[in-house]
Amino acid sequence: MSNATAVAEPAPARHEKQRSFPSTYTILAGVSLAVWLAAFLIPAGAYNLDDQGRPIAGSYHRIENTKSFVERLRDLFLAPINGLYGVQDAQTGQVGPDMSGELYGAAAVFLFVLAVGAFITVAFATGALDAGIGRLAYKLRAKAFLLIVGIMVVFAIAGTVEGFAEETLGFYALLVPLTLALGYDRMTAVGAIICGAGIGVLCSTVNPFATGTATSAAEIPIGDGIVLRVAMFVVLTAVTVGYVLWYARRVKNDPDKSWSGWLPGDRDVKAEEHEPDPMTRRQIAVLWLVALTFAFMIFSIIPWASVIAGPDAKSYPWQLDWFFPELTALFLVGAVVIGLVGGLGEGKMSESVGKGFGDFVGAGIVIVLARGVTVIMNNTQITATVLHALEGVVTGTSSALFAVGIFLVNVPLAFLIPSTSGHATLAMPIMAPLADFANVPRSLVVTAWQSASGWANLVTPTTAVVTGGIALAKVRYDRYVKFVAPLMAILFVLICVFLAVAAWLG
Repeated sequence: MSNATAVAEPAPARHEKQRSFPSTYTILAGVSLAVWLAAFLIPAGAYNLDDQGRPIAGSYHRIENTKSFVERLRDLFLAPINGLYGVQDAQTGQVGPDMSGELYGAAAVFLFVLAVGAFITVAFATGALDAGIGRLAYKLRAKAFLLIVGIMVVFAIAGTVEGFAEETLGFYALLVPLTLALGYDRMTAVGAIICGAGIGVLCSTVNPFATGTATSAAEIPIGDGIVLRVAMFVVLTAVTVGYVLWYARRVKNDPDKSWSGWLPGDRDVKAEEHEPDPMTRRQIAVLWLVALTFAFMIFSIIPWASVIAGPDAKSYPWQLDWFFPELTALFLVGAVVIGLVGGLGEGKMSESVGKGFGDFVGAGIVIVLARGVTVIMNNTQITATVLHALEGVVTGTSSALFAVGIFLVNVPLAFLIPSTSGHATLAMPIMAPLADFANVPRSLVVTAWQSASGWANLVTPTTAVVTGGIALAKVRYDRYVKFVAPLMAILFVLICVFLAVAAWLG
């Protein structure tokens, strides 16, 4: 890969003091231990389920956790293993490597990250991406902000329509070198990718994995409340893009103000002052293949029927409904095709694939560790207890306070359950009926819930989008939190205002 993706710890900006901060691995290990210890204090509980497997409001009850200390210790010990290929038993709901049921671990995402690493590394080995980035940086040298705006708007639209999130992991190897060449830092690329897609998911309009799942659980049409969600999407996206542009311009004017710091060679990646040499036909062909691969990936994962006709619509005959297994195969095959078109021999291609695996395996391990945390929560059965405690907070309030309250109580739950569909399936059957007593539409509960989920997932360390993304960009978690905290504060206030006004207007 280019020097823009060198594996090293970012050097602090000159105005910062030298200090040590735990790595992402250490942070996730600490979170795992904290959740494991908390499970000794939080009693296990469960809701009765209906025929569709959804919790029934008012049916929460305590259950006995029969696990011995040794069994609990085994869950902690195996958390990373279960985070990779743990299987959830259909009867008990427990997750373990020797269970029978559905895969609960993040093996599919792990392999996807490795495949993207191989694909990008082979593309760089052909020289096409370096040449293409050089020419694009040269053409945008006077209007570099357009690249940031374009990336964020496209990702936001993909996020609001179909929940584009984990798929952004494939773009870091392309966008980090490009933003560096335009005079920005790595945090600019992280902000454009995570915040761009994240604000779209936060303001999901017809996203079947968030809005679709939640409206189905709330027993309302997916179109209910879409006017409010579109208004939020327009305003919050504009605010988010403006924030990232402010930071990018600040860093470009004074590199010492970078919140991510600089890796060796980062400051050497610059747009050419003179127009680069013309690209060869092989290089142009490789660039087209790279672009088409990513475009096809986006097309293949969008649930077109659900987006167009509703969450219960059957897939169109031309709809692919691909997910991570197919995407992994797509990038592995793409790596071979690009290597052949780019003129790499068998030896060079094999070497590049292996190097890509090695460069990206760290990000994959981060994702696995994050999934291991949710396995611990699942196996100790404390999630329903947390939900029940939050359920009582929003009862008996005014309509405006109720809407804001739904948002607030779902924020900590979103940290515990980073999966939007999992969070919706668990919380919405309990929260939606409460809207009837508060005299607010159920669609407002859906909007408040998905706002909480999207807001928390901009920073929660147990989601692959954040921990995997910053690992790929070589940005420390504490520095990312410093970057995103002011934006989250602004979004927090705006979300509460939108929800309160919507409840007041009825």
